Amino acid sequence: MYVQTTFALALAALQAVSTAAVHQRDVLEDIQKQAIAALNKAAGSENAPSTCNIFNAHVRKDWSVYPITIHRVFDTCALTFTTRATMAAAERKSYTKAVNCLMSKPSMLDPAMVPGAKTRYDDFVAQHINQTLSIHGTGNFLSWHRYFVWSYETALREECHYQGYQPYWNWFSYQSNPTISPVFDGSDTSMSGDGAFVAHNGSVGGAGAIFLPSGNGGGCIISGPFRNMTVNLGPISPTMAGETKVADKFAWNPRCLKRDLSAYTAEKWLVPNNLLNLTTGPAARNIETFQNELQGRFPQGFLGLHAAGHFMIGGDAGDLFSSPSDPIFFASRLPRPRLVDMAGLASIPGLYRGWNHYAFQQPA
Repeated sequence: MYVQTTFALALAALQAVSTAAVHQRDVLEDIQKQAIAALNKAAGSENAPSTCNIFNAHVRKDWSVYPITIHRVFDTCALTFTTRATMAAAERKSYTKAVNCLMSKPSMLDPAMVPGAKTRYDDFVAQHINQTLSIHGTGNFLSWHRYFVWSYETALREECHYQGYQPYWNWFSYQSNPTISPVFDGSDTSMSGDGAFVAHNGSVGGAGAIFLPSGNGGGCIISGPFRNMTVNLGPISPTMAGETKVADKFAWNPRCLKRDLSAYTAEKWLVPNNLLNLTTGPAARNIETFQNELQGRFPQGFLGLHAAGHFMIGGDAGDLFSSPSDPIFFASRLPRPRLVDMAGLASIPGLYRGWNHYAFQQPA
């Protein structure tokens, strides 16, 4: 219980990853070590809070890495402990069970205002739809989504008795074949797999500026915990060829959940150079450049890490408005504040000096 750190920043940080060829070393490992050093230094700060610190902060776990051992030295003592930056099979099943639970509960929204929201899960999709144009391409992009994920996590815990915290999907693994990732392998411990193959003419990302070739899916997902899921809202701005937008943004449009996993998108944009640019490179030192590199420079054909995360999944996740229709949305939001954590703690001197101000702020 005393071995918790902020946002899985420290726990996912020194992760030991598989040496198999399909699972490359996490390129953030060295940066994460720097971040942990910064947190350790902060632990001795006179500004360190007694109610929220590296020992009691909630832990967000990587869906697909391995247990680690950490040796931590303080001024007065040394502690060695083993913790889990990974999710065990039982924990993964517990999480997806809670998500399905949320989908089984009735909506709390006014049906006169949001007729398409039929379930409690839909309430979150509707909230994102409603605020899309004021939370993307904006300064509050990261902070709003961080709070949104925390609200969703709270619903899972309080309404569906989930005992853990929101896990995250590490974008920078299995890029060459997402279908074999523990996140997308279609097993009962995954977040479901690819969609069934449906011939289609690719997708268009970057506000219509960037063509993305088809993957091997495009149809309804056919395996894993969400294979029978019904999507009720959207698409408002469909990006995959053959999809039709709804007449009203809150209209009821029941259908299956679709995916088209894309190695093309992952290998082109979810790559070490783009990652390092945002954490220790030039983009980390200028907020405008940071936002552009993260959210995309569409006229220049650069999708950015944010949009690339959407289009690596494809299908319903490609709609800017109703992308939370795919449950992987909430696991894919967390790599972004993780990047901010890394950039702030390891790259920008003095930016987050105050312990209370940043390192352990909640929700995270």
